[in-house]
Amino acid sequence: MRVMLRAHIDTPAGNEATRSGTLPQAMQKLMEKVKPEAAYFGPSEGVRSCWIVFDMQDSAEMPPLLEGLFMELNAEIEISPVMNAQDLARGLSQMGSA
Repeated sequence: MRVMLRAHIDTPAGNEATRSGTLPQAMQKLMEKVKPEAAYFGPSEGVRSCWIVFDMQDSAEMPPLLEGLFMELNAEIEISPVMNAQDLARGLSQMGSA
């Protein structure tokens, strides 16, 4: 299932990770694990943030994917199922007429 991960990184933890050089490493490690369809990075709600779209086969993938963000960066994380335009069209076509 295509999902979007949204992570807000705690500012003090992000500052320390930036100073120590571990922030780029943490992001690279995550990218290697999820092999994203798309990934975006920037400020949101006043903190470093990322939005990553990837395919998750099983919800059991969440702990190994997310614990680094929680533990190393004190991140607030949301994962939501998402669709692209083709998925939406396919889903709507299966609804029939109401």
